[in-house]
Amino acid sequence: MRRRLLAAAAAAAVAVPVMAAAIPASADRGHPAVVSANPVDWTPHVLDGTVWALALVGDTVVVGGAFTRVADAKRRVTVARKNIFAFGLYDGEIRSFAPQVDGAVYSLAAGDDYTVYLGGGFKSVNGANQRGLARVSLRDSGRVAPFNAKVNWGDVRALATRGGHLYAGGTFTAVNGVNRVALARMSATTGAVDQGFDARLSGPGLKRVRVEHFDVSPDGRKLIAVGAFLKSGGYARTQIALFDVGGSSAMLSSWYTTAYEPPCMQGFDTYLRQVKFSPDASYAVVAATGRASSAQKLCDSAARFETSGGGRRNPTWVQRTGGDSLYAVAVTGAAVYLGGHQRYFDNPYGTDSNGPGPGAVSRPGIGAVSTNTGKALPWNPTRSRGVGVRAFLATAQGLFVGSDTDQLGREYHGRLGMFPLS
Repeated sequence: MRRRLLAAAAAAAVAVPVMAAAIPASADRGHPAVVSANPVDWTPHVLDGTVWALALVGDTVVVGGAFTRVADAKRRVTVARKNIFAFGLYDGEIRSFAPQVDGAVYSLAAGDDYTVYLGGGFKSVNGANQRGLARVSLRDSGRVAPFNAKVNWGDVRALATRGGHLYAGGTFTAVNGVNRVALARMSATTGAVDQGFDARLSGPGLKRVRVEHFDVSPDGRKLIAVGAFLKSGGYARTQIALFDVGGSSAMLSSWYTTAYEPPCMQGFDTYLRQVKFSPDASYAVVAATGRASSAQKLCDSAARFETSGGGRRNPTWVQRTGGDSLYAVAVTGAAVYLGGHQRYFDNPYGTDSNGPGPGAVSRPGIGAVSTNTGKALPWNPTRSRGVGVRAFLATAQGLFVGSDTDQLGREYHGRLGMFPLS
């Protein structure tokens, strides 16, 4: 049986030709230590809705989501900002940047020349038809020509810029009229679809295929995607797939896992929510929901997978919450940070109805685990749980957090905060 599995995996290595990424990529910033549990006092506040995305462009933090009002750190000045705004990396000062975006911004990626790419559920930007994708200038909030990419329907949930390319994942089936199911690569300048890059994702029996999230390794050689799909290029890849994108031609990797084949609670087309590479690209960590508690399945868990080599892989470790969802993950080398609406970590035998199991530790809404073992670290700032953390951004200064609640580190922080490196 094992020989058959390895043979199938090897065959899959030639399944999906795509083009290679050109330059090193940026993932979460590596940190020498765990960040402080005391958030800084100078970040602004988002007063309603949800923060879905964070990006760093030079000395500016860009925030995307579904919201309408923002206040300065001392809550003395409130300004209208619909679905996107920006503030200073070092002082939290709200910038004049205010493009008009008519729907939620779910993803952001830094661009060249002080620009940022937007992905989301919007249909127009600054009054122009720009469904799901846009590039705007942080200098004047204007759309940047000649970038003019659009998705045919649905939304864009994840973005990444790599050299002259823009990667996008979501629920679309075409970009600029070119068929691309849920994952595409475009020219970062014009938005023209890369004709050589097609992951050929499919989901027989699913209502629709979508990429919930993806990440590109820091060296630009690998792309890992999670979401509602079952195959890539005809080969089984249930909810997660790894692509080699580092050579002159590239392909679906022979790496695969069956760990996400077992179902969680009925009704989930995918229960995977985010995936991030480690700073050295040797492993990735997946955050999952699932509304189920199990010591055998990966519902409501975080799991580490080694990404070198090929063939069938099982998780190196699993962190289980006992039935509460995880939505966001950041991997800094010093720690793996997890956010959701969890109450506990180290809780494989706990349940929603019966409470924590033996060995469980309280980690409401946010926490950190060991990169080596997956066990909870002492770091426990707490946050009001809500639905959950939706975005982490690890920078040289610390860890930014975006969510849907206003208590972080036992202080008021409206849907946004930053834990500094001590």
